[in-house]
Amino acid sequence: MEPCLADIFTTSSPNEWWRGATFYQIYPRSFQDTNGDGVGDLKGITERLEYVASLNVDAIWLSPFFKSPMKDFGYDVSDYCDVDPIFGTIEDFEALFKRAKELGLKVIIDQVYSHTSDQHNWFLESRKSRTNDKADWYIWADAKPDGSPPNNWQAYFGGSSWQWDSSRKQYFMHNFLSSQPDLNLHHPKVQDALLDVTRFWLDRGVDGFRLDVVNCFMHDPELRDNPPSGRPIEEVVRSFDMQDHIYSETHHETVNFLTRMRWVLDGYEGNKFTVAEVSSPDPFKFQREYTSGHQRLNTSYNFDFLYLDHLTGWSIANSLSSWEGDPAHGWPSWAFSNHDAPRVLSRWSDGMNTVVHAKLYLLLLLSMRGTVFMYQGEELGLPTGNVPYEFLQDPEAIENWPHTLGRDGARTPFPWSSTEENAGFTTGEPWLPVDPAHAALAPDVQEADEYSTLVFAREAIRLRRDLAPIRIGDLAFITAEEYLLAFKRKQGDETILCVFNLSNRPLEYDFELPEKRELIISNIGVEPHNIENEIPALTGYWWKI
Repeated sequence: MEPCLADIFTTSSPNEWWRGATFYQIYPRSFQDTNGDGVGDLKGITERLEYVASLNVDAIWLSPFFKSPMKDFGYDVSDYCDVDPIFGTIEDFEALFKRAKELGLKVIIDQVYSHTSDQHNWFLESRKSRTNDKADWYIWADAKPDGSPPNNWQAYFGGSSWQWDSSRKQYFMHNFLSSQPDLNLHHPKVQDALLDVTRFWLDRGVDGFRLDVVNCFMHDPELRDNPPSGRPIEEVVRSFDMQDHIYSETHHETVNFLTRMRWVLDGYEGNKFTVAEVSSPDPFKFQREYTSGHQRLNTSYNFDFLYLDHLTGWSIANSLSSWEGDPAHGWPSWAFSNHDAPRVLSRWSDGMNTVVHAKLYLLLLLSMRGTVFMYQGEELGLPTGNVPYEFLQDPEAIENWPHTLGRDGARTPFPWSSTEENAGFTTGEPWLPVDPAHAALAPDVQEADEYSTLVFAREAIRLRRDLAPIRIGDLAFITAEEYLLAFKRKQGDETILCVFNLSNRPLEYDFELPEKRELIISNIGVEPHNIENEIPALTGYWWKI
């Protein structure tokens, strides 16, 4: 269905550093290993920060590096205030942070407040009895008379959200793995403990946080059954897909905790930043709810583009139009790839994975009104890594094989060198195999090619940083067709026209293309002679008009 192409014109404040910024996500396990154990570490990130800064990004986001049994590779935290030895030490983090500041990079870190590891001291205490100090810090419930779980809730990775515990003779809830029990954020003391974690990292200078699965922070205290989703069985992979999760997550009291968190952040200097991850069939409803006004989170991003298999101008316009510019609805953020999703190039390029495609998607992402999150390797045009079944590490992929690709393909080691063993990532055995196709796209190859994706990415990110209309300007659509997209970005008396042909064939256009226009950047490098008649295939442009 065609979107409503309403103008998105609002007043944007340039005083908040994160507004319109470009973030570079680093997945520590796969970035750079310095001790030969096959797993990336904090020292490795520090060694490579000069490269990151050379991309002209504003900030880095670090995925979890906290103490963890690593059953979900760091998203099962056993100590929020310590670094897992596999990544290094607190001192290594402080050295990383210091180097980032020297290079002019802001630093935000992941926080996983929905759940902990079952090895966290809080859970070990909670499971001892029904009367101890932390007895209700997690979501416990009695079995039904027949021994079955308290309700029908299903976990994201498949199966029931409830796990029997023989110590308490009760079930505990888990939205993900059974080794990831959900915290009871309805409990004031749990909120207090998590806000102490927030303060711990703010005291160490971090510039903000990316909050994992905010929609899972709170549940329905009455534990009512979720209704069926009505999804056709042919589209079902996990039992999770068969429910509408209106009670197991997205509880309305979540905003009260977010408000408390915002009060904590506002007590620190430097415009501390928060971005929420929201996974929901209706993500924009909750994104707006979690970011409205000035007392909640700064921004939020969803999975609109992360799992989109087919890109159209309509899909772009529909998503961008969902943030119609009302300040009460907050500020949007966008990502095309991350550590959880197949890489954008593999999803949208019909298997061609060309440099032209990679540049086109980068330019499109950097054109969007909002804050941008790029994933490591996106600047190289990496496709999803090939990980044979016998090398899979992701528990979700193993559980649902072969019906889901899992997350390992997006997490394969970063290729630093085209000639070194393991592409320069490690001198040992990498925790995931290095895709040979990635080594050919390593920075040492692309640095020497002025037409490479890497060279283009640096220039496009620099332009986004320096051009006020692109960074913080308002947005108004001109057209959004199946494969043709055109919109203006405007700030003050400056206007930039952004035009994209997403198809493999030239497309005629019926909007006015100003005669007086200055080409700022194009993914094909030069302005074709036939632009007056049609937009060439797979091209994107920024023109100053």
